[in-house]
Amino acid sequence: MAGIEESNPSLDRREVVRAALTGAAAAAAGAVGAVPDSPTPSTPAQAGATRTRPTNPPAALRELLAGNVRWRTLHESHPDRTRAVRQTLVSGQHPFAVVLGCVDSRVPPELVFDQGLGDLLTVRSAGSVLDEAVLASITYGVLELAIPLVVVLGHQSCGAVTAAIHAADARESLAGHMQYLVDQIRPAIDRDLRGAARVDATITANVRLVRSRVAAEPTLAAKVASGELAVIGARYELDNQSVHTTH
Repeated sequence: MAGIEESNPSLDRREVVRAALTGAAAAAAGAVGAVPDSPTPSTPAQAGATRTRPTNPPAALRELLAGNVRWRTLHESHPDRTRAVRQTLVSGQHPFAVVLGCVDSRVPPELVFDQGLGDLLTVRSAGSVLDEAVLASITYGVLELAIPLVVVLGHQSCGAVTAAIHAADARESLAGHMQYLVDQIRPAIDRDLRGAARVDATITANVRLVRSRVAAEPTLAAKVASGELAVIGARYELDNQSVHTTH
C-alpha cells in the first residue's frame, strides 16, 4: 500500500543475526540490568576501558607486541577484566584484532598478548588451518566489527605441522577428520631440510601460506588494498614466549 513500507524478511533476519553476534541483543542487556549504550570504537571509554583502542593496523600491531613484551617479561597488566568492563560488554564489543591461532593449549592469544575481555576476536584451529568456518569468522570480525588487523599466529613445536610432515613422508592417512590438516599443511612442507629444522621451517611456511590465503579473500582484499586492514603472519616461540612477525 502506498505510503507504507513493507518489511523485508531477509533484511530482518540479517539484523537479528548481526545483533546477536555483536552481543547487542536487548535480552542479553536485560540479564544484568541496565547498561549504557556501547561507545564508538574510537573513544577511550569503549568497553569500559581507560585506554584508547587501536583503530588502524599499525596501532593494533603495536598494542599486541607491547602486550607480548609484558607477557614474556612477567609484567602483565591483565587489562579489561573489571566489573565495569564486563557490564559494558553486554551491550556490544569492539575488539581491535583478529588472531587466528593454533588450538595448542600453550598458546592462548589473550595471555600471549596480555589482553582482556572484548579486546581480541580469536579463532583457533590445529595448525591455524583454514576452512569455511574459520574464514567466515575472520570475515565477520573485519566486516561487521571493523577490526583493522588480522594476525595468523603459528608457534614453535607445532604438533599439527609435525604430524602432517610425518604422515606425508610415510604416505599414510591420519584418522578421521585429521587428514584434513595434512591436506592443508602439505603445500607448506619444506622439501630440503630434515628433522627439527624441517618442522621449524614448515611452521613458518604454513603461517605465510595461510596469511596469503586470508589476504587474498575477495571480501578482505579490497580493505587490504585501501590500507584499512592488514593481514600479517607471526610466530610464538615457546622457549622464550616472544612473538615476532614473519615476512
